[in-house]
Amino acid sequence: MLVSCATLLGADDPNVFGIKCATGRSAFLLTADHAGCAVPHKLAGLKLSEQQLSTHIAWDLGVAELGRRLSEYLDAFLIAQNYSRLVIDANRPPGAPDSIPTLSERTRIAANEGLSPGEVRQRVEEVFQPYHDRIRDELDARRASVCPIVLVALHSFTPVYMDQARPWHVGVLYGRDARLGRLMLAALRADGALNVGDNQPYSVSDATDYTIVVHGEQRNIPHVEIEIRQDLLANDSAIQGWAERLGDVLKAAALRVLPA
Repeated sequence: MLVSCATLLGADDPNVFGIKCATGRSAFLLTADHAGCAVPHKLAGLKLSEQQLSTHIAWDLGVAELGRRLSEYLDAFLIAQNYSRLVIDANRPPGAPDSIPTLSERTRIAANEGLSPGEVRQRVEEVFQPYHDRIRDELDARRASVCPIVLVALHSFTPVYMDQARPWHVGVLYGRDARLGRLMLAALRADGALNVGDNQPYSVSDATDYTIVVHGEQRNIPHVEIEIRQDLLANDSAIQGWAERLGDVLKAAALRVLPA
């Protein structure tokens, strides 16, 4: 077993999440579930190499900076998870088969195999839950203050997965509530140069998503999940361009879904 102490996180480990623009005045609340690639020191890098932990199997490349730029552009609260999805996936229901993955694309995560209930509980209680508790608290505070809310979950996806090239530049994801998703889809598709995925390269379900299902659907607030292809977030100018593009589209769409 990799963990034998009562707690998983130590004093020398990073904070579970980071927040930017905590007092943002816009209606938008931005989340970045896979922004970080940190691994608690007690987990010894999950016995993976630094190179493996720097790839898309461990985090959403480019999303941390995209979130920061979009937060500035919109004057929006942003919360970003600092720990790798290989420790525990912040966008999967605890207990789901890939909540603590043992395989990511073709990479075996042997350190996640055969975990005891106590080891699983540590990851849920110390890494997963504090992040979602903070999102819940922010939403509760806004609702109590009768402030408008639009939830936007930011993600990125690898251009090639299991040897299959992915043609989409951006994906718009939504589940039961398509209010914001449909508006975003139409607005992005108005740019004929963009290949925009409608619930592609992923789709939303209770089994495969947590953030917009729990914090968006269950609260009945406008929400959308955005996926940007990672090669389109490869430098500062590209990231800034996407932040401004998404910011403009989001602002226009929000006017149509929020109460007057």
